[in-house]
Amino acid sequence: MKSAHFILALSILALASPFAYASDPSPLQDFCVAINDPKDGVFVNGKFCRDPKLAKADDFYYSGLNIPRNTSNPVGSTVTPVNVAQIPGLNTLGISLARIDFAPNGGLNPPHTHPRATEILLVVEGTLYVGFVTSNTDNRLITKVLYPGDVFVFPQGLVHFQFNVGNTNAVAFAGLSSQNPGVISIANAVFGSNPPINPDLLVKAFQLDKNVVKNLQSKFWWPNN
Repeated sequence: MKSAHFILALSILALASPFAYASDPSPLQDFCVAINDPKDGVFVNGKFCRDPKLAKADDFYYSGLNIPRNTSNPVGSTVTPVNVAQIPGLNTLGISLARIDFAPNGGLNPPHTHPRATEILLVVEGTLYVGFVTSNTDNRLITKVLYPGDVFVFPQGLVHFQFNVGNTNAVAFAGLSSQNPGVISIANAVFGSNPPINPDLLVKAFQLDKNVVKNLQSKFWWPNN
């Protein structure tokens, strides 16, 4: 009898375990608004999948990350992403890549976050000053100067940056733990939003003169990402 009870309990646990461990998938875009009528358009958390029988080599391939990018722009850097938009085969695999080129003497990948990914950065050329800021209330700055062959990790969602402190070009490659990590450049989001954030709000938040805020909002914020 005890054996029967044990088998019954084990069976119930086995049936219940998938529900106990079930959870929503991590978001793969900024939001996904639920709809009742599919005629309004259907979007999924990620992308629809092709029939596996129709997959081909080019679905898993990208070429050109060896080519230096033009860094003649206001921030002196260019990011070349390789995510699911460039390699369809990355869909559902939770990984992507980027090449980052920096101009000499101050090329900057400005403070930004990846809302859906942790980043691991490998420097292959040049000297980069990198860092991230921890969350409230500590807001602790963690930084390091990196040289070729050095690796640094930026935890998911934290504000981080890379700055070329050398007098030559710098190149780094970043691995990210999402097929679509997303990028929020802080200055672009705060002062370059569309439509603009109410200047009075920014005056109070940043303790700045209103004319300074309006001047910042009038600038073109370079989208190096």
